[in-house]
Amino acid sequence: MLESKQPTLIEQAINHIPGFAEINQKLKRKVKLNSLSRSTYYNYARCIAKVSLHFEQTPLELTLEEIEDYLLLQKRSWQPSESYFKHTVYGLRFLFRMYDRNADSLKLPIIQRSKKLPVILSTLECKALFRAPKMIKHRVMLSLIYSAGLRMCELKNLRKSDIDTQRMTIHIRQSKYNKDRYVLLSTLILKGIEKYLEEVQPKVWLFNGRSKGSPISSKGVQWATKQARKKAGIKKHATVHTLRHSYATHALEMGMDIESLRKNLGHATIQTTMVYLHIANLNSVNAFSPFDKLYAAD
Repeated sequence: MLESKQPTLIEQAINHIPGFAEINQKLKRKVKLNSLSRSTYYNYARCIAKVSLHFEQTPLELTLEEIEDYLLLQKRSWQPSESYFKHTVYGLRFLFRMYDRNADSLKLPIIQRSKKLPVILSTLECKALFRAPKMIKHRVMLSLIYSAGLRMCELKNLRKSDIDTQRMTIHIRQSKYNKDRYVLLSTLILKGIEKYLEEVQPKVWLFNGRSKGSPISSKGVQWATKQARKKAGIKKHATVHTLRHSYATHALEMGMDIESLRKNLGHATIQTTMVYLHIANLNSVNAFSPFDKLYAAD
């Protein structure tokens, strides 16, 4: 017997909080009109739903003091990420402005930034990870994330048509900050992609999901990464994003200059990219994919 699917926070709020369904529809429409990303809608909606479920009423019925007390309670009861507070406060501001309420007085709480450096896989660990999956789909998928330094959402949204074999580029569409960019397509990865396309023959999306006509889900990518990590015997707490961190670090260590790396990663400012200076040394050369050099000595 199949287990019933648990309702999401948004679904719970729609079902149990009077007025939330209307707010949710208006939020979805406003986000689209403002050309914001789908992830922005989900981040805002989830946080607004959580506030609503906590108070058993929508935020529109709360005072500023009640909202600030809620944020303080959340901060004291667990250690939230900086992005969680940003999504909550920015989401509430967006909501208030939708209904012509004063949102300027709602301040973003000060959060201690984490000083931890990201987990990085060694080149040997990367090779072991890429060999581990049985399915060619998962081998190519994990290798592609690393070879181009992709975010998980960027990988999920890739279409077959985004792989340009003439210009040897990958078209990343509407990623973070709603920006498009091109990244380099590794010559070695292209061979893997061509073999994968010949065997699997996806129609639209480069990596299909379980449902017909849908791209692979975040859970699908995370599951493949976790299984590969276990099979490869990697003890580090490596996630999908670890491959992006490893790409950036190895690229710098192999000679890519930091401005080329910033553009490849799609960072808005160089300051974000400079965290990798604490891990790798810099040399100024033309941009390339570290995936090609990974196997150059074999």
